[in-house]
Amino acid sequence: MVDLHQEFQNSRFFHEDRIDRRSADALVGLAAGIVSDGVVTLKEAIFLEEWIAKNLLHLEDPVVNILYRRLSNMLSDGILDADESSELLAMLQNFSGLSLAQGKAESKTTETSFTAPNDLPFNMPIPEIIWQERLFVFTGVMAYGPRKDCQALIEERGGLIGGGINKKTHYLVVGSVGNDQWRHSSYGLKIMRAVELRESGSPVAIIGEHAWQEALFGQSAPT
Repeated sequence: MVDLHQEFQNSRFFHEDRIDRRSADALVGLAAGIVSDGVVTLKEAIFLEEWIAKNLLHLEDPVVNILYRRLSNMLSDGILDADESSELLAMLQNFSGLSLAQGKAESKTTETSFTAPNDLPFNMPIPEIIWQERLFVFTGVMAYGPRKDCQALIEERGGLIGGGINKKTHYLVVGSVGNDQWRHSSYGLKIMRAVELRESGSPVAIIGEHAWQEALFGQSAPT
């Protein structure tokens, strides 16, 4: 499984003893500025890719590498389509708004790690996931990879892809790269809408990426 949370937790990028904090603050500031208007343009994506390549790639850090790989993949054809722009927006929103949990290691040095949402309204117990003719909607950033790749896995199994939550939706899959303030984020709107429909009797199930990957692969996904 491509465990993006683990890569965040192991990141040197936000470890004060290992990186110049000015670089970390600059990238967070850039991400926050880009998403401030709720849209990521092709020009902004190209600028961010070039800035990371010039200033941070030499660090060989998981957080930086993930951002750069996603950007490079999206921009490989010279186009940033609507789906890619939406996915990049969610990723940068989550990145610039990640909560930091401070804790002290045995050595008395301060460690920084990222915390994921722990109160998401997933269906419990986890429902059986049926693919054929079922409508899936994604929200948030998937640790597995670009949303297009995740959608393709469902379509290969006979499933359908939706863009928004409605009474026809069967599954809302929540990406595992999250934000503690999810209720106030863009992807939180889909979650809240799904909760409303579920409580009114609609068949929509809210599942996390881990459950989605388990249903696909029966175990941790291949890297």
